[in-house]
Amino acid sequence: MPTASNEPRITLHSHDRRVRVIIDGTLLADSTRAIELRERGYPPRQYIPRDDVRMDLLIRSDTETHCPFKGDAAYFSFGDRADVAWSYERPAADMKEIAGRLAFYEEIVE
Repeated sequence: MPTASNEPRITLHSHDRRVRVIIDGTLLADSTRAIELRERGYPPRQYIPRDDVRMDLLIRSDTETHCPFKGDAAYFSFGDRADVAWSYERPAADMKEIAGRLAFYEEIVE
């Protein structure tokens, strides 16, 4: 049985469960094609294809962050809610499956 010290820091899991993102009563995403990213020390995150996200309702913000394991992230806002989602446009080589997909802060979605 793997221990925390020899498990990969990040694992990706494809699934066909329905993932819906609703903020302030507005449906922003609805997908059965999300990839779940599990990173040690963080809650699992669903990375949703852009085709399943209402990109017309999101605005790219000026926020950018860097993760040494995933790459550089761009952020998106919805209305007066800043940085509700992020995307790795050109992720690290071993994270290419999440390229261009969006993840939302589960703490603010319904």
